[in-house]
This record gives sequence, C-alpha cells and structure tokens, in this order.
Amino acid sequence: MTVPRLVIAGTQSNVGKTTVTLALLAALRQRGRKVQPFKVGPDYIDPGHHAAATCRPSHNLDGWMLTGDINRKIFRRAAVGADISIIEGMMGLFDGSSPVNEVGSTAEMAKLLGAPVLLVIDGSAMARSAAAMVSGYAKFDPSLKVAGVLFNRIGSEGHFQLLKEAVEAETKVSVVGYLRPDSSLTIGDRHLGLRTAIEQGSTDLYDKLGRAAAETVDLDKVEALARTAGDLNVECGMMNDELLAHGTEGSSRSSFSVQRSAFKPVRIGVAYDAAFCFYYQENLELLETEGAELIRFSPIKDQNLPDVDLLYLGGGYPELYGEALAGNNSMRLAIRDFAERGGTIYAECGGMMYLTQAIRDFDGRAHEMVGLFPAEAVMCKPGLTLGYREIELAKPCVIGRPGLKARGHEFHYSSLVSRGALDYACSVADAKEQPRSPDGLVRGNTVALYAHLHFSSQPAVARSLVASARAWRTQGAEGKGVAS
Repeated sequence: MTVPRLVIAGTQSNVGKTTVTLALLAALRQRGRKVQPFKVGPDYIDPGHHAAATCRPSHNLDGWMLTGDINRKIFRRAAVGADISIIEGMMGLFDGSSPVNEVGSTAEMAKLLGAPVLLVIDGSAMARSAAAMVSGYAKFDPSLKVAGVLFNRIGSEGHFQLLKEAVEAETKVSVVGYLRPDSSLTIGDRHLGLRTAIEQGSTDLYDKLGRAAAETVDLDKVEALARTAGDLNVECGMMNDELLAHGTEGSSRSSFSVQRSAFKPVRIGVAYDAAFCFYYQENLELLETEGAELIRFSPIKDQNLPDVDLLYLGGGYPELYGEALAGNNSMRLAIRDFAERGGTIYAECGGMMYLTQAIRDFDGRAHEMVGLFPAEAVMCKPGLTLGYREIELAKPCVIGRPGLKARGHEFHYSSLVSRGALDYACSVADAKEQPRSPDGLVRGNTVALYAHLHFSSQPAVARSLVASARAWRTQGAEGKGVAS
C-alpha cells in the first residue's frame, strides 16, 4: 500500500516553514482530507499546533535519536487511515547533528521515508536568484527528490509570477504557489520558540491559514506531488509492541502480550496545562502499550491529584507560570506527599524544575515549588543549553538498570543551583560523544532529567516505569486509596 506523503522543508530556519505547514494541513482538511502530521526533530511546540489543525496527534521522527527502521514503523503506523501525510522538517533541509553528514536532518528523513520534498523559500527579496537557490538545493544530493517549491512572504501576484517563471525556466522543480505576508496569521514566539497550541485556545488561526492557502496555492498540485511517493517497505499496521521488542534484552512480543493481559491498567497522571505540555506522542503510546491508562491533570488549576500510580511531569514553561504554580499550594503538597510515600514520578526539564525548591524567573523573582530536590532552577537568557543527548544509567532507578542507554534532547535556559546534596543516576554524552554534566536527579522512586528522552530509542524505559508503578500499587501503598 502506498502512503501519499510530502516533506515540508525550509532552505533555512525562519523562512516560515511552520506557517506553511499549518496552512497546508488546514487547507487539506478543509478539502475533506484526513491529514496525518509529523515533525522531524526533537520539537514539541510544532506538533501541538499540527494536532490542533488536523485533530490527529502529530508524531516526532528523528534520525539521530531513532533508527531508520523505527522511524519508518512510527510513520507507517500513524499514517494508517489517512489520505495524505505531511511531514514538517527542522531548520534547513540539510541541517542536522553534524556539519559533514546528514544524520538527524530533514533530508535524511525524506530519504528514509521515500518522500518528495516541498521546499519553502522566503522570496520576499528575491527575483531570478530564486532559480539558483532551487537549483542548488535540488542538485546537492542526487538521491533526494526536491519536487516542488512554495514561496512565502510574497506581496503580490506579479512578484510570484516572476519567481515562478525564473524557477521553472531553469530547473525541473514545480512551483506550487505562495503565501502572502500577514501579521494576523502568525504565531507569536518566545525564548523556546512559538507559543503553544494550548495557549492559542482556538482553531481560528488554522482556519484562516487554510483559507489563505486555498487562495494562492495549487492544492491539487500539492496532493499530486505527495502521490509520487512510492511504497514504504514496512508492514502495514505495525504497532508499538514491535517497537517494545526492538533492542530490548529478554523481550518478545508474545511473552509481553501475555504478561500485559494479566494486569489491570496502571493509572498514570500526566501533567498537562499551559505550564506542562511537552510530550512525545510515542512516549505516551508506549506507556499505554505497557498497560497504562493516561489521566491528564493540571498542576496550575487542580487542587488535588487524581487517583494514580505514577506521575509524568513533562516539559513546558513553568517559569512563565511560576506565580500560579506556587500559589497552588495543595497541589505542590500532594505531589511531595505522593513522592514521599514511594509513588513513582518521572519528570523532564520543566517537570524537573517544578520538583526543585524554587524557580527563579528571568526577572530574578523566586517562586516556591514542590521542594523534592534541594536546588533552585534559575532562568538566564544567555544560558541556552541545546543539543542531542545519550544517557547511560550508572545506578538502578525507576527507568532501568545500570548500563541502560537511551537517547533524547536538551533545550532550556535554566540551570540548577544546588542548595544541598544532589544524587544523579545518569552519565551523559552529546551527539559528538563528548561527556556532558550528569543528569537524572534521583530520590526514592522519583527520577527527574533535563533531557527529554524519546522512549522509542529505548522502550525498556516505559516498561520499567510502568513496572515500578504496578509494584507500588500491588504493595498497597499506605493511605493511597488504590483502585482494585
């Protein structure tokens, strides 16, 4: 079965790739198409907007964190039932984890998926030079198919026709249309990127983007380009059971399925609100495949924890909601009590910051947090930490045994200032295999990392977390009120 698919790639960052992607997602959906979105690279904000525009969860694909086979399986599984799949790239088409190879790049992913590329160019200050740019991108890697071009920030139909004539006269690449500059159709940004979909609050922006694309983009041509993709060499209907067996010692699908069916679901409380909304879709699905039931709650608004066996505190913007988080004293106390009674907590980046004694925001104001770890998370704009990470466990904890490796990514402006002894579970290396500071704060059954791990890089993490929560529930944690 052939899956119509198209990669949306930029010549570089900040050409409006996400705006173009959202416009196409919305326009195709307005045409009645079932559109499945994907994002190349370690990003949470764009997938949130994708999901809001299509009403389908967006999935992350990554050539450094995940193997080619797993990327293809994730794609094939998520694309089942869709009419067309749109894959938004990262940075420029050929930018990845190295300046001398394609690992982690959008180009690598397009080739892994056998998908044609639609190149987004900011044509606002260009004429015939656009043809030279398109020619260079199309010829740089002969094994990559740059099939189309869409110009962004074009002020008039006349300007577009000039660009279109230049490109199509000098190259074999099709020009599918353009988008006009319109400040009312942009998403505001901040220190970690665009504002999140949960803050957007409505679908009006996506609807307007879709209508704008329908006016100036040949959507028939876009769909025709997607249909030029060939067969994908992955069996239809691959589920996360196969991912769980990939690279995991002593595991098999049949024995796992039997084991899973013997247990009632483990209840996992997933923090989800404007402060905590950074999650890989695969992480959530792998937890469900292990036998978990996911229950969302808000550390900002809810006064009490739901009845759960494990807490998953994802990343986000807790520094922007420090006052609200600090003001919800009953939730902070409930989470600390949950930890002190032996409940399993897995926290990443913003979730880790929430578990410290305080978050000090960009203005230097300290906001009291859960207080599980004797440290303060201090925001500092010049202090950006960014890059791929591979963690290796040095001691046993709720995500696995010593020697376990998993891959992820760091992206934050905060740093930890210790106010006491801190215990770390993981050694860390970057994409160049250079050692980094240790990660994985440990206390009891709590692990909190700066790195956002992609569980599909090491599915044993999801298995270990659920097993830890199940063991705690089975032991009948005192005062917990466990559901039978």
